[in-house]
Amino acid sequence: MSRRSADAAARAARADGSAARWPGAAGAFALFGEVLWVGVLVTVSGILLITLPAALAAGSGHLRRYLAADEASVRIFFGDMKRALLGSVAIGAVVIAAVLLLTLDLALALSGLLPGSQLVFIAGLIGLVLVGLVLVRSAALWRAETGWPDALREALPSLGSDLIGAIYLAVALGLAVLLTWQLAPLVIAGVGCLVFASVVILERKRARDEERAALDS
Repeated sequence: MSRRSADAAARAARADGSAARWPGAAGAFALFGEVLWVGVLVTVSGILLITLPAALAAGSGHLRRYLAADEASVRIFFGDMKRALLGSVAIGAVVIAAVLLLTLDLALALSGLLPGSQLVFIAGLIGLVLVGLVLVRSAALWRAETGWPDALREALPSLGSDLIGAIYLAVALGLAVLLTWQLAPLVIAGVGCLVFASVVILERKRARDEERAALDS
């Protein structure tokens, strides 16, 4: 989204009084197109899997800027991607190892070779969901100024303090996996919607926290 387009979106939002918090969301069709575009950027940038955390962080920042009617260009996306790669390669490696291990557990549980296979399957499934939730929430929390340590430190407490939001995010994660499983090219739509959901759910939590803080004061 160019600076001129961002300014136009902000003016439109002010004119009709809509999208007060997210002026960039004034045009539903344009927003949907941007979500798909983020899906393309994140999918291509994270195709190596080990770069997926950085791609999700850059995609989250891109959509956050778009929703705020700020400049959200490809140049800025790849600038964020470059900065997010610092420290995220190890995270990507850990995520890949955890997913492979948990997937193996699920396969063994389904084969019936393990005692208590049903419990193993449930535990493995919960583990996969938790890995996905922490990854996506950490990416949404990532900022160039603070880096990954703060994002990882805040991820679990942030999810725990917003259980409804965590459920919404888990549903978005499941839908992304389901879309990809049904038809591989739908991974773009699934990833875009997942990034969008992660940003909106986190901003929803922040808005509620701000309201509570204002009431308490």
